[in-house]
Amino acid sequence: MKLVIVIVSNKDLPKVLAAASAEGFFSTKVSTAGQFLEGGHTTVLFGIDDDKVDFLFDVVEKNVTKRIVKKTGVENTLEGSLLKQPVDVEEYGAVAFVIDVEQFRKL
Repeated sequence: MKLVIVIVSNKDLPKVLAAASAEGFFSTKVSTAGQFLEGGHTTVLFGIDDDKVDFLFDVVEKNVTKRIVKKTGVENTLEGSLLKQPVDVEEYGAVAFVIDVEQFRKL
C-alpha cells in the first residue's frame, strides 16, 4: 500500500477531487500554505494499492494546469536593483509524493 500526498493548486482542486472520486479514489484534504507562490494550495492524501499509483497520477495530471504567473523578485538593499521587477514563474498544478505504508487499519 502507498500513501500518495498531492499538493494541488486551489484553482484545480475541484476538478482533481471530482475526477479522483469518479475513479474510486478516496481522499482526505488538508488546507496548506506555501511560502513562494500565492493563490492557495491544498494537500490531498490518498491511501491506495501499489499498482494504482500510476493511474492516480494520470487522473491528477489530466485535471491540473501548469501556469505562468508573475512574481516580484526578492527584496534587496541596493538602490535601483532589478530584483524587484516581476518575473515569470512556472506554477505547476500539482506536486506529488509517494510513501510506502507498512500498516493500514480502519478503526
